[in-house]
Amino acid sequence: MAEKLFRAALREALLEEMERDESVYLIGEDIGVFGGAYRITEGLLEKFGEMRVVDAPIAEEVIVGSAIGAAMTGLRPVVEMMTVNFSLLAYDQVVQNAAKIRYMFGGKVSVPMVIRLPGGAGHQLSAQHSHSFEVLYGFIPGLLVVSPTTPEDAKGLLKSAIRTDNPVMFMESMSLYNTRGEVPDEEYLTPIGKAAVRREGADLTILGVSRQVVLALAAAQKLEDEDVDAEVIDLRSIRPLDWKTIVDSVKKTSRLLVVEEGWPTFGVSAEIAAGVQLRAFDYLDAPVNRIGGAEVPMPYNQQLEKAAIPSSEDIVKGALAMVGKKVSA
Repeated sequence: MAEKLFRAALREALLEEMERDESVYLIGEDIGVFGGAYRITEGLLEKFGEMRVVDAPIAEEVIVGSAIGAAMTGLRPVVEMMTVNFSLLAYDQVVQNAAKIRYMFGGKVSVPMVIRLPGGAGHQLSAQHSHSFEVLYGFIPGLLVVSPTTPEDAKGLLKSAIRTDNPVMFMESMSLYNTRGEVPDEEYLTPIGKAAVRREGADLTILGVSRQVVLALAAAQKLEDEDVDAEVIDLRSIRPLDWKTIVDSVKKTSRLLVVEEGWPTFGVSAEIAAGVQLRAFDYLDAPVNRIGGAEVPMPYNQQLEKAAIPSSEDIVKGALAMVGKKVSA
């Protein structure tokens, strides 16, 4: 398998699905001539033309609303938001329409659309461009919510999202765009609703959301020096959650540490902690531990921003505390 950038894997998925299905089209701000704020859609306007790569005005509610209408009539729009924060301007359309139409129409009308949502901190983009809002969409029935960590999953999950007949919120960590990883040459799909065990372990389970999986794997390497064998799970799908993979891992390791970049109060980690307590309480040797971002608007200052988001060192400290150890000098 060839190694590819995360952003290139996303572009490949869009290209292949647009070639496979003429009902797929893209819409967003600066995605055509400019090639996208993160260069994901570069070259697609020249290949498919302005009817299928639509440069929209700065009006997120209009972009999403028009895509919902197009999806209801048989097209498969892929919306690009410049950041997940900007999707709040279209939140009414997503929650009141995209998520509810299939139910309210008795299943006779579906909304097969994808909304790509770049997010996450680490780039000094300040409070209105930097947050992780997985939970805002994860608790809405009618939506599917996914977040890939590897280039392989970026491509495979995006292709699956485009092909489903349900609205999908596709969360992308901006910090992962320049990461590299192997991507299969042959056609493949990554299933929605299935977590991935990225590292086998015996002493505790570390479950990460999006970029936190990368940090969890780095932490697991450091934990080896402390004689702690950590299992690492990549959540991949936020709605639906893969409870079987999570619970099977907890039954094996008896400890769970959940790491997310978003605010932990009412967060994804809170839902997982509650669910594991319900499903695997008798197997736990310690309370479920959670690590999340600082409960503040994201700072612009570089050092404050760094302090506001979890690090691999935070994960190491949290894991060692769970197994009754301290960080060695």
